Amino acid sequence: MGRITLLAAASALLLVAAPAQAKSLFGFRHDEAKPAAVAAPDTAAANAAVTATQQALDEQRYADAGELLDRALASGMTDPRLVLLTGELYLARERYDDAVTSFTAARAAPALFARASAGLGIAQSGLGRSPQAIAALREATASDPTQWRAWNALGVEYDRQKNWSQAEDAYAQALKSSSAGAMVYNNRGYSRMLQGRYAEASADFVTALDRDPGFAVARTNLRLSLAVRGEYDRATSASGAEDRAAVLNNAGFAAMMRGDLPEARDLFQQAIAARGKFYGKAQENLELAEGMMAHAKETAAPAVAPVGQP
Repeated sequence: MGRITLLAAASALLLVAAPAQAKSLFGFRHDEAKPAAVAAPDTAAANAAVTATQQALDEQRYADAGELLDRALASGMTDPRLVLLTGELYLARERYDDAVTSFTAARAAPALFARASAGLGIAQSGLGRSPQAIAALREATASDPTQWRAWNALGVEYDRQKNWSQAEDAYAQALKSSSAGAMVYNNRGYSRMLQGRYAEASADFVTALDRDPGFAVARTNLRLSLAVRGEYDRATSASGAEDRAAVLNNAGFAAMMRGDLPEARDLFQQAIAARGKFYGKAQENLELAEGMMAHAKETAAPAVAPVGQP
């Protein structure tokens, strides 16, 4: 991917824009009236734009963040922090290729190198480019060991490689930061669940939910970690009517994976009943469980001697 900076792209858009209601970088439109020569923006204005955009990103007001960035770039601001925040917005929108371009440009500013490298590594990870992701994330943590997002993303990459010891260390490093939250506990819990450390995984998912009670992924993972330990009642309890069928199906899948086929069959049947209409995923799982039960019964049956033989 070419190293074309976002500011250069933004300048090109401003130069070739149509005379009225020109569409800008993030798709918002601005009035035609602009001075012939844009004065260099002062530091206070740049700081205000950066603060407002960061707040919008933190609050997941991505449309507002995009409009703020458009206005800042249209006014002639060339603060590299705006390039960094553009990368963060692309990352939030899962536009990973664009994020790579922005973060690569932002890394040219020494003060932004660590955070931009973390963003670059996360974007590369999103694109499935594990070697490039790990390289950038290691640069981020080497430059600034407090970059918890980089440590967290490294943990995810190491999990994909089943490099459990390095994953565990990466999550531990991430959790040293007071800014690290529910996401890191959830990811470490998932890593531990993959390793068969179910009790520790459950504890991490509980902590994630303590930090963020609305974290649906952590709640699903907690139910799975309980189900694979055979705690089916706890795994399926207190689920709302809107998700009970999915909860029962997930618990059934966990039971099937641990070889508890009769329980799995019952849970899949409950999931189908709870859905109240055709539930293809649970039906497929039910057929699989019943097939596995039939196969187990056949292989366990004693051999019958042919007639006339002792």
